[in-house]
Amino acid sequence: MMYRNKDILQIASPIFLSLLAQNIINVTDTAFLGRVGEVELGASAMGGLYYICAFTIAFGFSMGAQIVIGRRNGERQHAAVGPVLLQGVIFLFALAVLMFAFTRLAGAGLMRWMISSDIVLASTMDFLDVRAYGFFFSFVNVIFRALFVGITRTKALTFNAILMSLTNVVLDWLLIFGHGGFPQMGIEGAALASVISEGVSLVFFLAYTFLTVDRRKYGLQRLHAFDFGLMKRILHISIFMMLQHFVSMSTFFLFFIVVERLGLRALAVANIVRSVYIVMFIPVNAFATTANTMVSNTVGAGRVREVVPLVRRIALVSLGVMLVFSLVPGLFPQAVLHVYTNDASLVADSIAALQVVVVAALIASLASIVFNALSGTGNTRPAFVIEMGVLVVYILFIYLTGIRFRQPVHVCFISEPIYFACMLVGSMLYFRFASWWGKKV
Repeated sequence: MMYRNKDILQIASPIFLSLLAQNIINVTDTAFLGRVGEVELGASAMGGLYYICAFTIAFGFSMGAQIVIGRRNGERQHAAVGPVLLQGVIFLFALAVLMFAFTRLAGAGLMRWMISSDIVLASTMDFLDVRAYGFFFSFVNVIFRALFVGITRTKALTFNAILMSLTNVVLDWLLIFGHGGFPQMGIEGAALASVISEGVSLVFFLAYTFLTVDRRKYGLQRLHAFDFGLMKRILHISIFMMLQHFVSMSTFFLFFIVVERLGLRALAVANIVRSVYIVMFIPVNAFATTANTMVSNTVGAGRVREVVPLVRRIALVSLGVMLVFSLVPGLFPQAVLHVYTNDASLVADSIAALQVVVVAALIASLASIVFNALSGTGNTRPAFVIEMGVLVVYILFIYLTGIRFRQPVHVCFISEPIYFACMLVGSMLYFRFASWWGKKV
């Protein structure tokens, strides 16, 4: 039976709510630190982007695992799901150990090379010294997310993210400003609040899985030894997504490195607009994840002919939702920006950049769905190639605008709509002309 809009929304809505709750963390961190100072605001942007770049490696692996879980779920080989989850937990925890060690040993030298301001660098390292502990929780969290999305039980994500975001908001208020008898920790308080929130999230996932998931059905009734053969099959799908997500986020990090050289005000503008941009992307990411898992399940069920109509339907629903979602920042940019800062001049300087990312989000509402659907078919290598080609254009643009001609930050942000327009065209061409339907997972 062909998926209906109702089916799409039933899967996408809990993912949307979970992402909304998770991004409250980003909003509250930026809003609180925006009232501490521009140095802290800029440092949280640089430290936060470093953390996200590392996190995307784990996230890319989880997306590959999610494709495998979705395919097994569609094939009704439910007992094969559990081993994928357990191998993922082992792999991602080991990856967290490596990333934590790298950050402690080489993080300061790497950030010194990237940040020109000594005061921003010092504040960034204060943030990262605490934030790095979050790797142990967030890396394992994503494999549980892959499980619940892959078996289309996405309501668990909503419960988890609401708990996580509430924990973070309360702790931000207590630790950044020193309310309730807690020490006033500033930017380190924001980092510690995020780490504790991720720890609470992991505890929830473990308890929820133990109490609500049919462990016998999904092959979770016993622990499995590390299976190199299974891990090789997962990595065969995941490796290109890990590279793709890391390189993609690294180039966004490069964007902030370029902007940081335009001055402290430009960096503060970029961080505020990035925070709004991430919130605007919540429906895009929700529908992109939905496309990935629905396509994977559809191919696994042998209904290949339904894939392209399904992708078209999800993309149109995504565009419709994004048109509604972009009304407030598009029509009332000052009201949105005042959430992050009381500085009227900073708000005024941010309006043009916000208008650019509104356009980017509308294009992304189509591009991300088609691109993630391509990954959902198991063709992660071609998806990686498309991403690399698009990123060449992106990097060239930010080099010319930010370094060569030193244009204002809103001109640099035009790289975003260009990026998604190229991604949309590349993904559509692949679906139109390539033999994408025969990929084995």
